[in-house]
Amino acid sequence: MTAVEAVLLDVGGVLVLPDPDVLLPAVHGAGAPEVTAAGLARGHYAGVAAMDRSALARGVTADWPAYVKALVASLGVDAAVRAPVQAAVDEAYRDMPWTGTAPGAVEALRRLADTGVALGIVSNSNGTVEEQLLTTRICQVGEGEGVPVVVVLDSFVVGIEKPEPGIFEQALAALGVPAARAVHVGDTGWADVAGARAAGVRPLHLDPHGDCPIPDDHEHVRDLDGVVQLVVGG
Repeated sequence: MTAVEAVLLDVGGVLVLPDPDVLLPAVHGAGAPEVTAAGLARGHYAGVAAMDRSALARGVTADWPAYVKALVASLGVDAAVRAPVQAAVDEAYRDMPWTGTAPGAVEALRRLADTGVALGIVSNSNGTVEEQLLTTRICQVGEGEGVPVVVVLDSFVVGIEKPEPGIFEQALAALGVPAARAVHVGDTGWADVAGARAAGVRPLHLDPHGDCPIPDDHEHVRDLDGVVQLVVGG
């Protein structure tokens, strides 16, 4: 394998998760007081895998109803309250900030930065991702309280969404690294894996629970420390 000189990272599901301070009260109020923040985090990845299954089976990308249904199913709530919990999750997600830092993500991101690779953020977002990463002290362009990265690309700002290869190409140009020497870490197959491949970048599917519907199709990591090990090992 070619040595890795740059790591591109998705944000949602990799560095941050939906804010449990918003989502938990909504779910509890809908009749599922037993649900925990850890359960909701687990549910996110179940939801993402459901989106990937929809993309594979029907060509439907960003299948939000499938995401919500799978997330709630993973919570194991009583059948009698499943419908109101789904409605509560759907409503809570509409304007909810993704400011719940993924457990261990910042520490692992620092370890990744310490390897010397160039880091860049490539996110499908709504124009707020750079500010949110700065506010939560996860990372920022240049030096600061978070981990320094070279570039933060928000699809709303640049006008290109994953899986379109152009957003990856812009990131690589900013990093000054050819596609063959970069990897992209993301939690979706339909956007992250497909987009990275289209740009000639090696995809790493962050799949902490082994939910990917096509596990033999591409490489997977459980967490960012798996990326650190890959970079150090070549």
